[in-house]
Amino acid sequence: MAQPVVSDVTECPEHWIVGDIVTAPGERAGAVSFSKGKIQQVGDASLAPNEGACVISLPDGAVALPGLHDAHAHLIGIGFREMRLNLEGTTSIAMLKARLADALMDLPDGQPLTGRGWIETGWPEKRMPNRDDLDAVAEGRIVILGRSDGHAAVVNSAALDAAGIDDETPDPEGGRIVRDRNGRATGLLIDNAQSLVAGLVDKPTREERKEALRRGADVYASRGWTSVHNMSVDAGEIDLMAELGASGELPIRVFNYLVPEALDAQAEKGKTCTDDMRVCVMGIKFYVDGALGSRGALLFAPYSDEPSTMGLQLMTGDEARPMMQKALDAGLQVATHAIGDKGNRIVLDWYWKLLYEPQIADHRWRIEHAQILKVDDIARFAKQAVIASMQPSHAIGDLYFAGDRLGSERLKGAYAWRSLVEQGAIVVGGSDAPVEQGEPAIELHAATRRFALNGYEGPDWHPEEALTEQQALAIFTTKAAYAVFREDELGRLAPGYRADITVLTADPFRSSWEKVDALMTFVDGERHEGRASQQ
Repeated sequence: MAQPVVSDVTECPEHWIVGDIVTAPGERAGAVSFSKGKIQQVGDASLAPNEGACVISLPDGAVALPGLHDAHAHLIGIGFREMRLNLEGTTSIAMLKARLADALMDLPDGQPLTGRGWIETGWPEKRMPNRDDLDAVAEGRIVILGRSDGHAAVVNSAALDAAGIDDETPDPEGGRIVRDRNGRATGLLIDNAQSLVAGLVDKPTREERKEALRRGADVYASRGWTSVHNMSVDAGEIDLMAELGASGELPIRVFNYLVPEALDAQAEKGKTCTDDMRVCVMGIKFYVDGALGSRGALLFAPYSDEPSTMGLQLMTGDEARPMMQKALDAGLQVATHAIGDKGNRIVLDWYWKLLYEPQIADHRWRIEHAQILKVDDIARFAKQAVIASMQPSHAIGDLYFAGDRLGSERLKGAYAWRSLVEQGAIVVGGSDAPVEQGEPAIELHAATRRFALNGYEGPDWHPEEALTEQQALAIFTTKAAYAVFREDELGRLAPGYRADITVLTADPFRSSWEKVDALMTFVDGERHEGRASQQ
């Protein structure tokens, strides 16, 4: 691959990018200049750089975009994915057992083994793993393996015994201990039931958490992201990120939404940002339900493939409304995880009472995922000015099982990106990494094509809900910037805007996803090499 041509100047007062440049959704240019961290000029290739400028001439096929936001991810989880047993790509229970056996060979005696990333979609066994599968490989050694969505884990008998979980242990509030037809605990723990085994593993040290954040940020910069809306963040991580920023080790912007336990302390501060806007605290993240894949998403009617459950409600209105009111009074955004149709209705109702009836303006509160909606609720997002924070890659992964979980009728309101946009809602795009891979090319593929990476689409999948190219780019640029109150300085390449730029090897709307990678990014004009330049 041809590399970008850069003038042989290490320091210069002005930088230029020349080539195919998308300055905003639907707008293109041939040249852009920036200095002191801000965009200066945008125009065609006839614009002449000043003497001494650093010039980057893009290779044929490459494209520069406004810096891309992942509007929903978990940065520390992305980093820990690099540091622990990563089970992404596991294609069967047999492979899961083989990878577990390999990992155990390198583990000191007695040390528990943790991992994450399995998802049973497409497995030949057509089921989730259970304690017996793990016991066959790791009898006597505590093993805890999280599903990719983070809403379920499978543990072995040693872990169940160590945690005091038996067949008679009651389900915790907001969680479920899965049992077989004979009432035996299978080793699958859903949502809050995972907390029952949390004490079996030492909590990461401060340095381990800092390293995970550093690795996560490096991975994201190398993939072409310039900003991340970081969800479910412990308050202590903010200081760690600030330290990384101060030492020049934070190559992306991080807009943080803290766990509910941090509300009281953060309410005294309101929104906060470091001077360089690398680390901001925007608000608080709540959960109303679980995930569809693990049948924790809260539905109005039973799951089509498991009629005994309608999912889990993780917080009540009596719990949620006072905390949300406190966040509102402090000027903090609220972002609430809701996946099931009933979960989304509940959150819309809460927001209606807190925001719409008293006519609170410009709150920019969010529903994270907004995956399964009653068709009648789609219009409420625009009416109530609620941001739908959605993840395109969920749709191209969930399409393998969502029909079984929901049935065809409920799919009419599933992953309804186009309907939301066309009815006036603000939709922003994320990946939910490490639940998904966190690849810009995959997210843009999913948003505009709406079928799996291997071409599979599935029945009743409503291809009309795919976004146009301009709409897809907007949810990762202009709309994502709006969602963090930065639409006047991020999300487009225009004079006076911050010089946040993503340069890709190929136009993601003109090339297949596997041919698109990051050449470089700029944040405030500071250059970071992309994965394609590092190879």
